[in-house]
Amino acid sequence: MAGRRQRKRPISEMNVVPYIDVMLVLLVIFMITTPLLSQGVKVELPKASSEIMPPQKQEPIIVSVDKQGSLYLNRSSQPEAPIDETSLVNRVAALLRLHPDTPVMVRGDHQVDYGAVVMAMGLLQKAGAPSVGLMTQPAEQ
Repeated sequence: MAGRRQRKRPISEMNVVPYIDVMLVLLVIFMITTPLLSQGVKVELPKASSEIMPPQKQEPIIVSVDKQGSLYLNRSSQPEAPIDETSLVNRVAALLRLHPDTPVMVRGDHQVDYGAVVMAMGLLQKAGAPSVGLMTQPAEQ
């Protein structure tokens, strides 16, 4: 029996180095793309106490109204360019036909005329939005 060789058992350790490399690449990609996702129009929202909305599956439709009363739509081909009323109604109606459960919000600058915000809400109602939310900044305590 002295001539018998001992069989080595296989090592059952997992090599995690490739997984760490992949994780770091993904981290860099997310760090670069996250700032690019937040496009929009510079609007100073009024401050009010309100509840934070729970996260939604769908990106909400947001109509922004700037100081001059110009309208902007976040889900248009050019979200930073003003959109006319007819195009706004048509675009929002099309989006709501595709995804009727999409939340609809209005962002109004704190210096904009109240009538411009109400007019935007009326246009959204005309487009078929079942309800319209108003976006605000949390009130400072």
